[in-house]
Amino acid sequence: MDLLGIGHLIQPTDITLGGCGPVDLDGSTQVLLFETELHSCGSVLAMTADSLVYTFTLNYQPNALGATPIIRTSSAVVGIQCHYMRLHNVSSNALKPTWIPYHSTLSAEDLLVFSLRLMADNWQTERTSTVFFLGDLINIEASVVQANHVPLRVFVDTCIATLDPDMNAVPRYAFIENKGCLMDSKLTNSRSQFLSRVQDDKLQFQLDAFRFAQETRSAIYIFCHLKATAALPDSEGKACSFPLGKEQWVSASGNDQACSCCDTSCAGRKGRSVDSVIQYEGDAVLGPIAVQEATKDVQQSTGTLKADHRAEGAFEAVFMAAVVAAVALVCMIVLVTVLAWRRYKPIAL
Repeated sequence: MDLLGIGHLIQPTDITLGGCGPVDLDGSTQVLLFETELHSCGSVLAMTADSLVYTFTLNYQPNALGATPIIRTSSAVVGIQCHYMRLHNVSSNALKPTWIPYHSTLSAEDLLVFSLRLMADNWQTERTSTVFFLGDLINIEASVVQANHVPLRVFVDTCIATLDPDMNAVPRYAFIENKGCLMDSKLTNSRSQFLSRVQDDKLQFQLDAFRFAQETRSAIYIFCHLKATAALPDSEGKACSFPLGKEQWVSASGNDQACSCCDTSCAGRKGRSVDSVIQYEGDAVLGPIAVQEATKDVQQSTGTLKADHRAEGAFEAVFMAAVVAAVALVCMIVLVTVLAWRRYKPIAL
């Protein structure tokens, strides 16, 4: 099949659906058939107001043609989404409990969905493009869909960036660690930071765009481990940044004391029963995100700099020529004056 539309057929062995190969090939129609369960082959589940969305990644990685060392197609990643309508509560009134039940008795656990989204600069809408340049800030929003749960507050425990849709791939970069500490802001002196929390079920942060050293691949995947706790004043969890110019850890919730362990090791609070704490955990994936080098701007800046140098050089040359001409003219005037004086000098008798 001509997947890329450039007249070159691909090999069925070069294409996978989240790591799963095709189960059949229709030679007459050049169609590959994939068959999988919704929760298999690397699918990621997200929930909107009215739909369940299962996202799959179709990966094409060309191998060398036959016994030659060459390829004639580029690798490609295609996102595939399957949308299903959600089932709603048919009771006339929503049930909102006035107590906080124990962790073991919470209901509808399977409806709790964690997600990551790329957001536009205004943080009101989802960003349509996944292409960034070095120097850009990547706006990311972590959220939890609560369904019929008691109010929950979401936190980001860890985040890892890789070049492949595999969180264990190498190289990888852990930019959030230690149960909610955005280490990138301190390790690289970057602009990465958690923003002040505006909703309990959402947490927004900015990541300074980066690429992996000595790698030509520009697509990165972000894997985050999220946690949701009861939205209480003393909720377990934190979101800490090390902003430029402040030289200290700052909490997105205003409780900077909770970030005091970011330079050591953060553990859970002591003296609290695990069973009495409402806490859910889950993973979310974002990507692929393309981070490209801003070569165009650099070249333009370099060209401008060279043009400035050429202009400066031309000015200096004209100035020096004018000085030389002036000196030569003065010398000629002096020489003519001396010769004239000698010619008409009176002879003493």
